[in-house]
Amino acid sequence: MIKTSLVIVEDHVLISNAFSELIGKFENYTVLYECANGKQLVKKFEEKNNIPLLVLLDVNMPEMNGFETALWLKEHHPEVLVLVISLHEDEQTVVQMIKNGCRGYISKQTTSIDLKLALDAMTERKMYYPDWVSSILSSNLSKESTNQLVQPALVFSFREKEFLKLCITDMTYKKMSEVMFCSPRTVESYRDSLFVKLNLCSRTGLAVYAVKNGFE
Repeated sequence: MIKTSLVIVEDHVLISNAFSELIGKFENYTVLYECANGKQLVKKFEEKNNIPLLVLLDVNMPEMNGFETALWLKEHHPEVLVLVISLHEDEQTVVQMIKNGCRGYISKQTTSIDLKLALDAMTERKMYYPDWVSSILSSNLSKESTNQLVQPALVFSFREKEFLKLCITDMTYKKMSEVMFCSPRTVESYRDSLFVKLNLCSRTGLAVYAVKNGFE
């Protein structure tokens, strides 16, 4: 059985070890290593075999905190899924972490059952927002007529623009990865990110959007 690899980035050793031990009991998951902050994670990522599918990320950490780490991952490893595990449940923190590219958010006070549910959702659907997070996002959208949460999502990175242009062609995703000089998994991460940003669910939808918005 191929297990889903993950890394824990948490500055409190006891908490990090506790999560690692708990996840180690889940049949389909394996913890590659633990880091005390984002700076250590960046150093670890210099070795290809150290790059996981999932990163469990704390918010408050020394040297390189969760906000900075999430942005770094979004820019350099968009294929890596980020699940926030934090005691901070305030609207500002939740919204900013999601703006910075995190695809899931749970409390450190979560149960083992809910943690497993979150990990499964991240693996299968690429995101996990429990009801309390969905309420925060809904409230944020309602309060801000300029929709600060959505606006950053509509600012495309260079690689996302490149991917949208290729969506108009008849290239397979594998061929796209060759043209973009990256792995098929990374191409899929661009696709999934754009699905979320544009509220679409198919390549045809992406192609239509690309044509209508001048990405040819």
